[in-house]
Amino acid sequence: MAGNDQDSQEAGSSKSLSRRTFLSGMETAGVITAAATLAPLAAASPASTQPALLAEEIPGSIQVTLRVNGKTATVQIDPRATLLDTLRESLHLTGTKKGCDHGQCGACTVHINGSRVNSCLTFAAMHQNTDIVTIEGLGAPDHLHPMQASFVEHDAYQCGYCTSGQIMSAVALLREPWGTTDADVKEALSGNICRCGAYPNIVAAVQACRRTS
Repeated sequence: MAGNDQDSQEAGSSKSLSRRTFLSGMETAGVITAAATLAPLAAASPASTQPALLAEEIPGSIQVTLRVNGKTATVQIDPRATLLDTLRESLHLTGTKKGCDHGQCGACTVHINGSRVNSCLTFAAMHQNTDIVTIEGLGAPDHLHPMQASFVEHDAYQCGYCTSGQIMSAVALLREPWGTTDADVKEALSGNICRCGAYPNIVAAVQACRRTS
């Protein structure tokens, strides 16, 4: 009986040691496997030497140099980009508004070589050697163009979305051979739509500026 008890204890001890040895071996193997997996990643992309991400060049894009509001800017654009989108998205001159994007509302009116143009209907790449003026180049808050000041004085806007285009067309009108009546002003500005219906005040603002110019 004593011999049997001793054999049982030795067998139990052997099983216990084998179980502990197995579990310990599994833990060690796990640590080694994890280290082997992470080591190549750390070596391949150390934080201190990771290169900065570079913006990809747009395939097929072209470089154009535009002269806007007396300043020259060189931008990389799609050759099909309109002047309107280039002004707003590349040069961040958002005073020129996108309304219909079909040349019907006049909200995007700018001056090119002194003439008013719907910037949504012309490609930016066509105007590398021209003088472009947007509403930002017409006047500043502390030094308004007379037409801007007249619009403020006569409350010639409501929501204001069309106002920059209205003013750009009105300033161009001062240089164009239109008649002196209100009907002439309405005809001259017929390409600029005011969805709020502020037309009487717009006409009054334009006429007041014409009288003092």
